[in-house]
Parts: sequence; C-alpha cells; structure tokens
Amino acid sequence: MLAAEVDPNRNEIDFAPSPDEVARKAYFSYVNHGSLPGHEVQHWLAAEAQLLAERKLTRTHGFHNKT
Repeated sequence: MLAAEVDPNRNEIDFAPSPDEVARKAYFSYVNHGSLPGHEVQHWLAAEAQLLAERKLTRTHGFHNKT
C-alpha cells in the first residue's frame, strides 16, 4: 500500500491530530475563555478530544478520503 492510500479498515484510534492542530484549537479555546492562565492542560486535552471526535464523525459519515 502506498503512503498516500487510505485503508478504510483502519480504526479512528490510528488518527492522531498534529501538535499544530491541537495547539491552534487550544489557543482559540484559551482566548474564548478569557485568556486566563493556569488551564493550559485542560485546553489542550479538550482540543485534542474535539479533533478526535470530529475525525470520528467524518469517518462515520464517509467523508474521509477514499483513494
């Protein structure tokens, strides 16, 4: 299988959002919650969970790449 190919039988667990994606989402959460310090880990974990949930939704509805 080529690296560009997507295996439709792979689980969502194989997906890991990039640190840049998580950082971007966590930063917006931080700003939207008043930019209060001391909640970095909570923002990061929530952002990661949201990205994983979004990925699961797209896989469930068949919007992932089918090359």
